[in-house]
Amino acid sequence: MKAKNCLIFGGSGQIGRSLIRKLTKNNYKVTVVTRNIHQKSYIIKTQANVGYIDIVEANIFDEKKIRELFIKSDICINLIGILFEKRKGNTFNNIHSIFPSILAKLCKEYHLKHFIHLSALGINEAKDSNYAKSKLEGESNIFKNFPLATVLRPSVVYSSDDNFTTNFMTLLNRLPFFPLYYNGKTKFSPIHCSDLTDIIHDVISKNIYSKIIECVGPETITFKEIIEKLLKLIGKKRLTIPLPLKLAEISASLFEIMPNPLLTRDQLRLLKYDNIASGKYKNNFDIGTPSLRYFDEEVKKYSYMWREGGQFSTEKYASKK
Repeated sequence: MKAKNCLIFGGSGQIGRSLIRKLTKNNYKVTVVTRNIHQKSYIIKTQANVGYIDIVEANIFDEKKIRELFIKSDICINLIGILFEKRKGNTFNNIHSIFPSILAKLCKEYHLKHFIHLSALGINEAKDSNYAKSKLEGESNIFKNFPLATVLRPSVVYSSDDNFTTNFMTLLNRLPFFPLYYNGKTKFSPIHCSDLTDIIHDVISKNIYSKIIECVGPETITFKEIIEKLLKLIGKKRLTIPLPLKLAEISASLFEIMPNPLLTRDQLRLLKYDNIASGKYKNNFDIGTPSLRYFDEEVKKYSYMWREGGQFSTEKYASKK
């Protein structure tokens, strides 16, 4: 059986690396596009055996160059997304709306078998968020240009390589208290990175064309519960203090000055809305790919890095449980 060729945009992130490993182990060949081959190739090339992976350096908006990659591809997968806009840099509109539209047009022009695009959960409700609006516009553009596309909407994705649990555990280690936005009542269905890549693999291998699939973990947890779980896992006690909205907005506007802000005003608006399955679309359980990994069990595997004594604290931590 001839190996299918997958063209991946955004292959150097936590989801991309996990997906490359999953696909190549299952006899798919992958071509990964990166902006800077000198910085990223050493990470990407270690994810698969020689002969199963090609790395191409290209500006994602250089349509002439990326067009050439579609000629030998069967499937295109777009994992590129940003959480905040950079001044004089990438914007939500460019990354979430215009770029996916370009890919969808090329998928149609070169008759690709499938286009899989990673979006985000909860964007229908968050009408006051520029991030959410750009994601919705991107989805609309995709279906106009390539109706057979499948859009995946995951809840927050976590793993040892994420910017979610790892950042929170770092902050919980350093801060004497932790602010709770909207009283910590926002609900999430965290999905482990490996469960998400299993979903992508099944969409490809089972030829699932389902337009929108919501990707959720096996449990629903509030923001406050997530913080409490992380505190327990790293063996710390911290005050969790509900932060008034006005004060939260002021702090977010100050954070925006930083190159990599901890929180932006747009992200603060997103936190108003639950990040769980809406019931309006199929989810990964409906397509026969249930999430198997639970938040506590998975984060425990790498949380020792934030505990006193590091890896040597495991036995001491286990005795406390």
